Amino acid sequence: MLLVGTGNLHKLEEISTVLNDLPVRTVGIEHLPPCEDVEETGVTFKENALIKAAYFSRMAAGLDPSERPRWVIADDSGLCVDALDGAPGVYSARFAGENCTFADNNRKLLDALEGVETAKRAAQFVCVICCVPVLGDASVEPEALFYSEGICPGHIALGEAGTGGFGYDPVFIEASTGRTFAELEAEQKNRLSHRGRALEHFRGEFASLTGS
Repeated sequence: MLLVGTGNLHKLEEISTVLNDLPVRTVGIEHLPPCEDVEETGVTFKENALIKAAYFSRMAAGLDPSERPRWVIADDSGLCVDALDGAPGVYSARFAGENCTFADNNRKLLDALEGVETAKRAAQFVCVICCVPVLGDASVEPEALFYSEGICPGHIALGEAGTGGFGYDPVFIEASTGRTFAELEAEQKNRLSHRGRALEHFRGEFASLTGS
C-alpha cells in the first residue's frame, strides 16, 4: 500500500491518476487518523517534501499492520519566476499571505510583473517527490528512500486564460504548447507538467525499489 501524503484534493487526483496502474494500492490521508497541517519550514522543495512525507509516515506507523501502508510519498512544488529572483518558489501556496486563495496568488503575481515584457517573464514549475518507508515505531524518524524531481519550463501570461486545473494554471504558459495549463486537457497537462515528469521518474525508482 502506498500513501499519498497531501491534503490537496487536486494534487491527490493528479497523482492517483498517473499512478493508477502501479501494482500497489494507493490511498490518501483519509486513511490516517486526523492529521494536523504540516508546517513547511524547509527552504527548498526537497526539504519540505521530506518534512511532509516523514510526518505522514509517523502518522501511519500507529495503524494496525493489516492497514498500514508500506511507503509514503509527499511532494513539494511551486512556481519560480526569473524576473522575481525565483519567487514565489517554496512560498507559492501562500504567496499572497496565509489563508489566501488561488485567485489572490494569481492577482499578486500578475501585479508583480505588471509592465514586464513577455520575453522577460520566463518561469518554471518545479516538483520534488520524496518517498519514505512506514516504520512500526512512530518515534523513529524515517529517512528518504529516494527523491524524484520534475521541471516544466514556460512563462507567465499577461492575464489569466482557461478554466481547468488549479493554482497558477491560468497564468502559466507551458513552453511546448504555448497554452496555459488551465487551457490543456487534464491528460495532456498531467503528461507535460512538473508533477507529471516527477511522477514518471518516481515510477522507475519505485519499480526498482519494489522489484515490480
